[in-house]
Order: sequence, then structure tokens, then C-alpha cells
Amino acid sequence: MKRTFLNGVAVMALTAGTAQAQMMFTPGEGGFHWDGYEAFAENYDLSGETVEITGPWTGFEKEKVDVVFSYFEEATGATVNYSGSDSFEQDIVISARAGTAPNLAVFPQPGLAADMASQGFLTPMPEGMGDWVAENFAAGDSWVDLATYEGPDGEEDLYGMFFRVDLKSLVWYSPIAFDEMGYEIPETMEELKELTQQIVDDGGTPWCIGLGSGAATGWPATDWVEEMMLRTQEPSVYDQWVDNEIPFDDPAVVGAIEEFGWFALNDDFVQGGTQAVATTDFRDSPNGLFAVPPECYMHRQASFIPAFFPDEVELGADADFFYFPAIEENDLGSPVLGAGTLFSITNPSEATSAMLEFLKLPIAHELWMAQDGFLTAHAGVNLDVYATDAQRAMGEIIANATTFRYDASDLMPAEIGAGAFWSGMVDYVTGESAEDVAAGIQARWDSIK
Repeated sequence: MKRTFLNGVAVMALTAGTAQAQMMFTPGEGGFHWDGYEAFAENYDLSGETVEITGPWTGFEKEKVDVVFSYFEEATGATVNYSGSDSFEQDIVISARAGTAPNLAVFPQPGLAADMASQGFLTPMPEGMGDWVAENFAAGDSWVDLATYEGPDGEEDLYGMFFRVDLKSLVWYSPIAFDEMGYEIPETMEELKELTQQIVDDGGTPWCIGLGSGAATGWPATDWVEEMMLRTQEPSVYDQWVDNEIPFDDPAVVGAIEEFGWFALNDDFVQGGTQAVATTDFRDSPNGLFAVPPECYMHRQASFIPAFFPDEVELGADADFFYFPAIEENDLGSPVLGAGTLFSITNPSEATSAMLEFLKLPIAHELWMAQDGFLTAHAGVNLDVYATDAQRAMGEIIANATTFRYDASDLMPAEIGAGAFWSGMVDYVTGESAEDVAAGIQARWDSIK
């Protein structure tokens, strides 16, 4: 046995080819919630049982989730077979229709889960799961809503439990540039707008915004509009918009588009001016943060964007982030936009039910948190277990959220969310009015009903 240390947690590297070989963290050490794990282990003996799971995690992500599952195996005696697939969405539908579905499926977005629930391919979560999620997840009602779908009989039920969360409500900046100018982190949208104007008054350019993304050009602006919907409207209005229960050209939606326009349609506010917004590739757009002198000071983008920063940029020193703030006068709490993966039952069994109980434990989340690349809405986890300061700070934003909503464009019909919405945002930044753009998107939606 060889021990190394990660964040003060003893790590075991075992060479045996068994499940225990993947148990990285020594039981009883570190900041994990071992007590709950030990109590769970005392309640289960599933020797000889197997849990089959399929999902989208492959490569390094599969290795990390296999570590999590190894602790379930150690606690229960059961075997977990997880298979990741880049074509998960097609594979799970085929296996469900053929009657060969695994016990659990990990959906990367709720739309497909909702479709499969309506066709009778999913089993509702165990009784009481919805109440448990509402009580134990940050913004818990949001996660219940996102996993509640109509079954084949038209009755609504909870069909999933979210596990891994992605965060979009972030503004990236250079701490060095902010410190040099004496700028402070804004805590409200009002302060963010004041800072935007202050940077212009000081002779700088506040924002770098790029919508370019090949065939997907325009999608970064849809995130901006979704953020603004959550900051100008109640969550129920956002949900109605997603389902087209209010039209796309409703004043609430037009207003959200125009809130995005406040930032993007002012030549003084955007690197290269407004006309550059539609043509600048989103992967290149944050580079201006790190120029000397800075070509821009802020960039709104999801947690993945550091992958496109220059190689020499060090997160925490050269680049950092803050929460994309709410509008104080609207008093809508601290909404967060993002995405997430959810576990759903595709073939129930005793061991499957035990796995869901295991996933309710804080340690089931902490075991991946400590390996990096994982965020959770579970309110009971120890935030200190996060592998990096950046992940911990993102985890705190999720923990403080009062509302969480899934990316709207991912929930809309593909022709809208991955079509008309994208192209409409390009039309908006190149001169069309918000009213005309929204009316055009609604006309497209009407044509597919």
C-alpha cells in the first residue's frame, strides 16, 4: 500500500485488481462524513448483487465516479458495473426499448429523462425522495421541479435525483487588473452596471463578449438572456417561457433580451465594439482580460471557460471569478443558472434502491469533490473537501443559491433552443430590435407545434 496526500486527506493506492483498489481515501481520515457512511454500511449486505449503471462519463470522469462507486461496493458487498458512453442518449433509448436497460441511467440533461418517463421507460423515485431533496439540497425545490415529469398515465412524479452540477452564473476577471485600478467586486446588478460605466470613465473597456461558435454561433447570448430572465422575473415565469406557456415575444422575455443589450449594444462597453460581438469566437473572447494593458475587464461565462485561457494564466492569481449578481431592487434572491446530471431508475432492484440511498449521503458527493471537476447542490457536504479553491468558491455560489434553473435553450425544442434562439441573438446584436427577434423566434415555435 502506498499513501500520498491530497488536501490533507490520506490517499491509498492499492494494486489489487478489485473494487477496493479504487478506494483512494483512507476511511476515517480527512474531512469526509465517515459517520454517515459507516451507518450506511451497517444497514446493508448485498453480497452477490450487481448494480448496472450507464451514463455520459468517460475517460478521467469515469475513473473518478468509479472511485465513488467503490465505496458503495465496500459498504454493501455488491458489485457496480458502470459503463460510460459518448453516445449515451442513443444507447439508453435503444436498450430501454429492447428491454435491456441497466438499473440506473445518468442523464446529462432532463429533457431526455422527461421523454423516457412519459413513455414508461423510467420508474419513479422512492417515496419521500422529493421531500428529502427539498430539505437537503440548496434551492431544493428547484431540483425537485427539474426532475418531476409526467408519466405514461399523465400523472406527475419525481423521476430523478441530481448528482453533479455545472455552474454558469460567473463573471471572470483579472485580479491584477482590478487591483491596479482599485475596482471592487460588485455584489448587485446595480453595482455591476456602475462598475461597467466606471471602467469606461477611466478609459477602459468593461466587457469582452463573443458569440462565435461555428454552426452554433449565438449560443453564448442565450445564456445572457437566461440569466436576465432569472434576475427580472419569478422562477415560475422562467418555467413558463421554457415550455412556451408564455410566448417568446412576451414583454418579460423582450425585457430580458434588452437587459443583455444594455451590456452588448454599447460600443463603449464591449471590446471591439458591438459589431465585434457576433464575429468574435467565444473561445477567444476572454483573452483580452490578460492583455497588458487589459483590452477588457470582465467576461460572463460558465465554469468551463478556463480551458480556453492562455496556457500561462494561473487560476486564482491571473484569473478569478465572482457571482453574476442579482438585481437588488427586484428582490428575487440569488438565482443561479447551470446544468446537471441526474440518476434515474431504468430497472429497479434492491441494490438499485440502496445505491440511491448511498447517493443521498454527503460522502458520495465528497468523494468526487476531493478529486476535482465536481460541483454539488447537496447542502450537507463539507465544502473544505473541494480539491481547489476555485471549485470551493463555485460550490459556495451553488450552496447560497435560492433558485437554480437549467439552461433554457437546452430544454426547448432543438429547432428553437439550438436554432432560432441562437440565430435570433446574432440578429439582435447586428441590428434587429428585441421585439422583432422575439416575434421571429415565436413564429418558428408556432410552426413546429
